[in-house]
Amino acid sequence: MVVEQKGTEDVVAVLGANSAAAVEMTALTLMSGDPSYAGPLAGVALGIPSFHILEPEIVGQIDAAIYERELALSALAMDVDEVVAPMKSIREG
Repeated sequence: MVVEQKGTEDVVAVLGANSAAAVEMTALTLMSGDPSYAGPLAGVALGIPSFHILEPEIVGQIDAAIYERELALSALAMDVDEVVAPMKSIREG
């Protein structure tokens, strides 16, 4: 695993699911280990913060034409605030 070789400093995960539950489970797993204790990351706290691709911090780094072509429709179709809220909560501890 790259994290074992290189560490987690300067690593973030960018997620794109449209479900708050899906991004919450993934963000929890990457930050503090698999909360279901069913997978290989059970009890393995990687400390990797997660962001959603539609959070302003990420959107601001995407070329406007690519955003319009690839993400704008998704942003309109989902409740972005609802989806990113769990991730922000996990990052802030």
